[in-house]
Amino acid sequence: MAHPTSGPAAGPQIREIRSAGTIRMAIPLVALAAALIAPFWFYPIFVMKFLCFALFAAAFNLLLGYTGLLSFGHAAFFGGGAYFTAHVVKIWGLTPELGLIVGTLGAAALGLVIGAIALRRSGIYFTMITLALAQMFYFFCLQAPFTHGEDGLQLGPRGHLFGVIDLGQAMNLYYFVLAVVLIGMFVIWRFVNSPFGMILRSIRDNEQRAISLGYSVQAYKLGAFVMSAALSGLAGGLKALVFQLATLTDVAWQMSGEVVLMTLIGGIGTQAGPVVGSGVFIALQNNLATSDFPVTIIMGVVFMVCVLVFRRGIVGNSLPRASGGRLG
Repeated sequence: MAHPTSGPAAGPQIREIRSAGTIRMAIPLVALAAALIAPFWFYPIFVMKFLCFALFAAAFNLLLGYTGLLSFGHAAFFGGGAYFTAHVVKIWGLTPELGLIVGTLGAAALGLVIGAIALRRSGIYFTMITLALAQMFYFFCLQAPFTHGEDGLQLGPRGHLFGVIDLGQAMNLYYFVLAVVLIGMFVIWRFVNSPFGMILRSIRDNEQRAISLGYSVQAYKLGAFVMSAALSGLAGGLKALVFQLATLTDVAWQMSGEVVLMTLIGGIGTQAGPVVGSGVFIALQNNLATSDFPVTIIMGVVFMVCVLVFRRGIVGNSLPRASGGRLG
């Protein structure tokens, strides 16, 4: 019996595999080159906002796309990271990099508590518990003195990175944000392509089989939840440094809905999908901000079109044969 990659049909199959490999290598390089020159072509604050939300969406996709858990409470980690970072930088006088570490660890601790409670249930019950707990955190932020309630927590000067690099300069801040986001993306990539990530995918595809193989499914789910929360907190901390502000908007349920939309538009279970989805979402949001037409209606129409036309998201449908719609 002939091997499937031998014979007359082997040539096209081999070329297709090589083409897929070339594309997989080229996309990150092109994206990196574009990111390096982006502030010379676009308003740096806009690009930094996109980078923060790209990391947020990628962190959320780690939970939804690779573990199969839909959380409606990720704004708690994003906003929590923003508040923690802003507080320790403004009140404690920590440097920006230490503030980000505190924000990331704080979001991870919050994720550990919320995950330990929510993961006692599955399916829609898990989703609703994450939403309920996130709303509890929202009302805590509304009442807590250190958050300044509806006024938000405003930062002063951005300070100096490692006590040397002035982040008050837009270009210095941009490349710092870019470096942090790239590190976060690499962590997600390494996490997904590790044995731990393979087990997460097996849990997503067939949880009962993973249990029968002896894996502690709850522990793996909690690990993924905490990792997703920590990276979401890192994204929130970056946003607080960029805009020098942490507000209730960051912890509101609408923020949880927006990151779901970003991930669905780009493509669930792909590394590039959340980045593309966040780019589309932030660009529309920015360009329609001055429009007389309700932005939410346009966003809803865009979401419906993407769901109807791109069933697996923009990236999920872009390379259906070369990589099975997955870039992760």
